This record gives sequence, structure tokens and C-alpha cells, in this order.
Amino acid sequence: MKVLHVIPAVAARYGGPSSSIVEMCLALRAAGVSPLIATTNADGDGILDVPLGTVTNWHGTEAIFFQRQWSEAFKYSRGLGSWLERHIGEFQVAHLHGPLSYSSLVAAACAYRHGVPFIVRPLGTLDRWSLQQKARKKQLLMPFVARMLRRAAAVHCTSAEELREVSDAFGLQNGITIPLGVQSLFTEEDTHDDEERRRDPYVLALSRLHPVKNLEALIEAFADLEPADARRGWRLVIGGSGDAAYADALDSIIERRNASAFVTRIGWMSGRAKQALVRGASVFALPSHHENFGVGLVEAMAAGVPALVSGGVHLSAEIERAGAGWVVAGNRESIRAALAEAIADTDGRWRRANGARKFAVAFAWPVVAAQLVDLYDRLAGTRVRGVA
Repeated sequence: MKVLHVIPAVAARYGGPSSSIVEMCLALRAAGVSPLIATTNADGDGILDVPLGTVTNWHGTEAIFFQRQWSEAFKYSRGLGSWLERHIGEFQVAHLHGPLSYSSLVAAACAYRHGVPFIVRPLGTLDRWSLQQKARKKQLLMPFVARMLRRAAAVHCTSAEELREVSDAFGLQNGITIPLGVQSLFTEEDTHDDEERRRDPYVLALSRLHPVKNLEALIEAFADLEPADARRGWRLVIGGSGDAAYADALDSIIERRNASAFVTRIGWMSGRAKQALVRGASVFALPSHHENFGVGLVEAMAAGVPALVSGGVHLSAEIERAGAGWVVAGNRESIRAALAEAIADTDGRWRRANGARKFAVAFAWPVVAAQLVDLYDRLAGTRVRGVA
């Protein structure tokens, strides 16, 4: 089966969606599907150094790139639109990622005209919190987005909470919940022993740097662990890249709090270096204002690292039920209290670590890919030729 995945961009700076689309396609290929990614060469203010208009290898999977003409937010690409009109009919199913973008809107229109069933994955952009951000601009797109969602064969949400919010907001009956997967390197046998983690304990926050991640509250909360013996030699490590102004603001907080001795900012990590960083952590923190899934979070849990998350993380209720971490309100005081408990309660931390590993079993890519293949098989049979 040939499945087209359409996404506005795949550069590393765009965080989880960029890495997960590659992992998804690799898992689908292993499950017998022939996926192709259609996207733009957008990379912030710059562009990716990739061939245009021809199928190429992108991190092990097939992709075709087109020039982004304008708008970092909307990522308009005339070439992508023209190619979709000519070629989308060659695919049994189209899977569209990121509805508030030119790529999804044009792909949905083309798929509808050619009778190709299509799936829309919101990427967290259609939840209540997200719609309130830059609301005026988004309202201009809402009539087109609502029509796309109504025409979609399915709306693919990655958590039950996202499904509830999107379905309520748009009055949908075609939603389905299928999570994202975890790279196998995080489920491999852990080579870190308990003594190693005790010698160098640290809280890890690893994500795209953006105000939604609420990392300023995490830094303030960690610095609030006074006197110093409340930290018991623990460090806070913040990894990731993204919004330059936000990164500067985080550095300013670290300097103002005289926290550089116990709060460290590092760049983006990937591959085995990321694996080692994650596996060495004693707690993984994600205090986001809003998070529809959190790939890095589930990767850390698969590696046996308990989670400290805010209620804005859609998986938070499931994490709490699984005894896999701590759920906080997201403000500085609640984060500080949870950090103090995590640091002081060694036995409780290890119990939550075991809960985290058990919780993450359901997110192995082969398991997730099987659910996607089942969805594709069901939708491919609904294809209608000659839709006007």
C-alpha cells in the first residue's frame, strides 16, 4: 500500500513532529507499507540543503521536498501544491500532519478532488490552549480547517485528551486515538546501574525551546530548593534548541539566580548521545502549559526515567494512574514541591521508574505501526473516484 505523508517541514528545529514523522515512516515500511513524505525545505529563516522536486533519502526514508516561497508560519509552497494535484491520486491514503499549514490545506483539497481518503493529525494545534495563541490569525483559517476536518476520513489524535478537546471544539465524530512511538534504542536493556545515577543525579528537560514548555518555572523552582542541601548534589540539565529569544531569557534567569553551578543548558541531542543523556537522568521534567503528547517524555519513560509533568501534558492523567511520575499544577511552587519530594524519596523514585517503563511498553513503534496499518487498510477501501 502506498501512503503519502504531508507535513509542512521536517527540519530538526521543529522538534518532535520532524523526528516522529521519520520514525513513523520507518516503522510503517517495516510493517509492509510504502510511505512517502511530501514537505518543504523550510528551516526557520534558512532552508535545508536538499534536492527539490525529486524523491530523495531523508534519514532512511523516502521524501520529496519543495521550495517554501513565503511565511514561516504558513509555509506556502507553490511547487508542493502543483505536485500534489498531479500525483496524490497515485496513493491509497494520504496522512496530513499539521492542519494550520498550506501543505495540509492544499493536500486535503487535492485528496478530496481525486477521491483519496485522507487523515488529519492535528499535532496539538487544535486544542483549546493552542487555539487561544495568536487567535486572530488562526480564526482566519478556521472555516477552511473545519471543512477539512469534516471531509477527513479520520482525525488522528495521539491522546484521549486531545481527541476529546478536538472533537468537542469541532463537533467531530471521525476522531481516533493512536499514540506516537518510541525509538527502539530507548527500550533496549539499560546499561546504567542504580549506583551510577546516585553518584550524579540530575533532572533532565529535553525539548524544543519555546515558551509553551514553561522551562522558566522549572529553573526558578529548582533554584528555590534552598538551603543547598535540599538539592543533595542534584543538577538540572536543560537540552534543546529553538526560539533564540526564549533561550536568552532562560540564560538570564540562570544568571539572576546565580544557578550556573547546578543548572546547565546544552544544545539539541540525538542518537546515542541523547540515549545516554536520557538514561542517565533520575527524573524527566516536562512542565508545559500545553503538550498533546511529548515524544521525548515517553522515550525517557521507556528508558525507566520517572516523569515530572504538568496537568497541561495530555498524558498526565495516565501517568498518574500508572504511578509513573509526579503531576503538578505547572506553577513554580508546585514544581518546587514535586522536585523536593523526588529528590528526597529514593524508594518512591525507583517505584515510579518501574511504573514509567511498564507504562511506555504500549508505545513501541511496531505496536503503533500495526494500529496505523489497520487504519489505512480500513480507509483504503473507502476510496471514491471522481469526487467533484
